[in-house]
Amino acid sequence: MTRIGLISDTHGYIDDKLFEYFAKCDEIWHAGDIGNLESADLISSFRPLKAVHGNIDGNEVRISYPKIQRFNCEKVDVLITHIGGYPGHYYHEVYEILKVKPPKLFICGHSHILKIIYDKKFDLLHLNPGAAGKSGLHKLRTALRFSIDGENIKEMEVIEIEKRH
Repeated sequence: MTRIGLISDTHGYIDDKLFEYFAKCDEIWHAGDIGNLESADLISSFRPLKAVHGNIDGNEVRISYPKIQRFNCEKVDVLITHIGGYPGHYYHEVYEILKVKPPKLFICGHSHILKIIYDKKFDLLHLNPGAAGKSGLHKLRTALRFSIDGENIKEMEVIEIEKRH
């Protein structure tokens, strides 16, 4: 079993509370808008990091992290990108990938809105962890924590980091 901590849209701010929340995680996945390499390095010094760059990320982050990552975690096919949309409203580039070979787990960020949606059309689980950083219009900073056990995605937890004032 692999325990995952999922964040997005940190915009260069890594809350110390994340290390507490993700203490039992095996990996941290970041769905873009990391903010800077220092933030990525801080996370990867804590746990192995899989990440994609987002639209606010500069060249250093873009060189270090791809726009799209596709990999297997245990027996689950995972696709992560920053701007991806959601079931029924996928970003064009993502929709083209899904039409050909949909993953079992599709993750994106960008909207700053936490979403956990099963897509019947493509038989996949869509996750957007919301925003863990302080930049943006979101009122509550959020993240997700879950496990992958073979081909099963389970133990999904919504983490409410902090309300913004």
